[in-house]
Amino acid sequence: MPKLAANLSFLWSELDFMDRFGAAAKAGFKGVEYLFPYDYPGERIAGELRRHGLTQVLHNLPAGNWAGGERGIGCHPGRAKEFQDGVAQAIEYATALGCRQVNCLAGIRPPHVDPGDAREAFIKNLQYAAPRLKDAGIRLLTEPINTRDIPGFFLTSTQQALDIIEAVGSDNLFVQYDIYHMQIMEGDLARTIEANLKVIPHMQLADNPGRNEPGTGEINYGYLLPHIDRLGYAGWIGCEYKPATTTDAGLGWAKPYL
Repeated sequence: MPKLAANLSFLWSELDFMDRFGAAAKAGFKGVEYLFPYDYPGERIAGELRRHGLTQVLHNLPAGNWAGGERGIGCHPGRAKEFQDGVAQAIEYATALGCRQVNCLAGIRPPHVDPGDAREAFIKNLQYAAPRLKDAGIRLLTEPINTRDIPGFFLTSTQQALDIIEAVGSDNLFVQYDIYHMQIMEGDLARTIEANLKVIPHMQLADNPGRNEPGTGEINYGYLLPHIDRLGYAGWIGCEYKPATTTDAGLGWAKPYL
């Protein structure tokens, strides 16, 4: 049965961040993920994880000026030093939190940067990060994202991610498969997951349109989640959606998995 992780950047957003760990545990979640831990001392977050018996499943590498609209710097030429410093910071936090997976956001390609140059920068940055994270016992992932929510995002399809992984040439680089994003960009969810399961150690979900909880849109989660289970998927599925009303009111779909 799929293991669900609560994405605390999206769920219980009305609560203080530190209070969301307890809310997730009370709802029955055993794992949590979120965008970034870097605004808080690692030991403080680790204390909340221990207190509530939660596993830290995933967080992202530092992603540039998020408040200013940046969504990652992996594909940005000329910012390699900043990226490398972010790798070190991510390792420090992930180690403190017992987190064994970190996601690298490719970012929005700057308009003045040629697509080929962006791809080269992204590959080089991943080649830097993958072995260092491996040495720390941390898996590196990268995530295709839809260009409706983030116009200009560089990594937008499963095949593009697979091509990047091949070019990087590391055994420590995988696909973070977000069902919502890939429904928008390419569809064919069940077949794509099945064909590429060996390089998908982590998934995320939301329904479409609206990015709300399963059962509110067009994606047939009543078929897809059992299909993923039948495939033998052993990873977590992060609940990265915007509750249609409140988080607790919208968790009925998840009760069989919690």
